[in-house]
Amino acid sequence: MTQTLLVLGSANADLVVEVGRRPAGGETVLGGDTVVLPGGKGANTAVAAARVGASVALVSAVGGDGYGSLLRESLESSGVGTALVKTSERPTGIAYITVTPDGENSIVVSPGANADVSLSDVDALSFDGVQVLTCSLEVPLETVVHAIGVASEAGVRTVLNLSPVADLPAETLRRLSVLIVNEHEAAQLASDWQGLLDLGPASAIITLGSRGAAVVEKSGVVEVPSIEVDEVVDTTGAGDAFAGALSARLAEGDDLVRAARYAAKVAALSVTKAGAQPSYPTAAEVG
Repeated sequence: MTQTLLVLGSANADLVVEVGRRPAGGETVLGGDTVVLPGGKGANTAVAAARVGASVALVSAVGGDGYGSLLRESLESSGVGTALVKTSERPTGIAYITVTPDGENSIVVSPGANADVSLSDVDALSFDGVQVLTCSLEVPLETVVHAIGVASEAGVRTVLNLSPVADLPAETLRRLSVLIVNEHEAAQLASDWQGLLDLGPASAIITLGSRGAAVVEKSGVVEVPSIEVDEVVDTTGAGDAFAGALSARLAEGDDLVRAARYAAKVAALSVTKAGAQPSYPTAAEVG
């Protein structure tokens, strides 16, 4: 079966520890037991999309270690195609995550195998039948730039979750169908939301946490609300949940505002459970 959505990005093992508070410089803070979960911005995005029904494959790399096996199992059990996930001689990428009682997280990423996602991996792709290519960082920037260019030339809609903010060639920005950033990243890029389009993308989405998201098109800005949840357990991977659900709906033909409304709901539901990929809702749970 040909996938209509390709996701290019990282696959990491998330090592998560709950702490009462984050340590200051030179300070040691005791935390809870370490929990190992499948993560990585690319893998998270692909799993979120698959959980809500997308036909999706991930372009990524993992090591030939136990963490790599964990990631492959999570991807495959969620319905993500893994034929394009290569095994690297480097260790699987790891994200070290601390979570405080309010559900907020701090993350340090060791890229490992993700650094091996290369231009040749992009050149080996077939875009026949693909509607959307969604990219995230934590893999080499030159690979992301190349992928967006190749996909655009093939007539594929291109989505980029630019987190963290990185310098992109002007031509790459002009080839973007949708740029996704959060409020802080948007402020680094432009003085106002509409100014994001002056950078080149056809449209932009600013994720607003519990407030939902703002869809920026040449016709103006539309804010889409989130939904209220009873308890925030863990915000890890919520932005990836949004990107995956948005991409899934775009691949099905939804317009950007409708896709963003759906994605905001998925992201809100994801924070009610621990972890990234294990927290993502199914289409039935989204309703």
